[in-house]
Amino acid sequence: MTDTRSSVLITVDELAGMLRADATPAPVLLDVRWTLTQPDGREDFASGHIPGARYVALDTELSDHSSDDPTRGRHPLPSADRFEATVRSWGVRAGTPVVVYDDVAGQGAARAWWMLRWAGHSDVRVLDGGWSAWRAADLPEETGLPQEADPAAASDSAGTSGAGGLFVIRPGSMPSLTADEAEALAGSGSGVLLDARAPERFEGRTEPLDPQAGHIPGALNAPAGGNTADGRFRSPAELAEYYRAVGGPSVAGTPDVTNPDGPAPPTIGAYCGSGVSASHTVLALASIGVEAALFPGSWSAWSNDTARPVATGTADDETVHPPQK
Repeated sequence: MTDTRSSVLITVDELAGMLRADATPAPVLLDVRWTLTQPDGREDFASGHIPGARYVALDTELSDHSSDDPTRGRHPLPSADRFEATVRSWGVRAGTPVVVYDDVAGQGAARAWWMLRWAGHSDVRVLDGGWSAWRAADLPEETGLPQEADPAAASDSAGTSGAGGLFVIRPGSMPSLTADEAEALAGSGSGVLLDARAPERFEGRTEPLDPQAGHIPGALNAPAGGNTADGRFRSPAELAEYYRAVGGPSVAGTPDVTNPDGPAPPTIGAYCGSGVSASHTVLALASIGVEAALFPGSWSAWSNDTARPVATGTADDETVHPPQK
């Protein structure tokens, strides 16, 4: 894994400098404001956003609800062809730098970051601190409704000076897990599957959204809220300490000094409720040089499949309940 903090995160000062310098190609700015309780962020976008930003609707542009199969999860990935057309409509070309942001500690932005990276676009970073940090720095902003997607941008005839060729999707450029692979990883003994949800949902004490409460047997709880402080990602040292406490030295990107000749670092996977918070975990780990695979369907897919077991309790004292069928 070669990602470091500067390759996945950008500060408001760095972004402001890029915009002032009229860099070529100019970065495409994507505003991905979204929460579970307010999934449509257009109104907030209209009240203020970074100049030139384009609003991205997580529920429709970063998800595909064309099927009513609940085992795909609450935010299933769109098809490769559909997402390729969506990315092109944003004005993203092969050589275009992309900066994504939101107003909730990077959750929605991380989903867009992961999907662009999964699609093969490597030059994409998340604005650390997001919209709140931009406003706190008293930087320029504009108001108004989102730009409409540009269908012509999907054509190579559109052209953008200095921005490279037409974006062509390469699905699978970031590792991902199916439900079977997530189950195997959690039970392998040599891999680590991280659950990015809050402890009460992981332990099965409550479940406000999905049909069953609990977690994938063998998973470890690492709430995504631990990735940030005051809306910004924690320092590399703090993130390493956080993940070391959850899953051991290798999860934190450091070798096991007690066994330097031991096996290779474990495969690491992450899931949450529907593939949003876990994208934040994958991003946080990437910022300290650790690669993790995302289970996009996450708990919403798993808990809708009655053929799968469910665990409750803490990781150290879990009770595994057999499948319902």
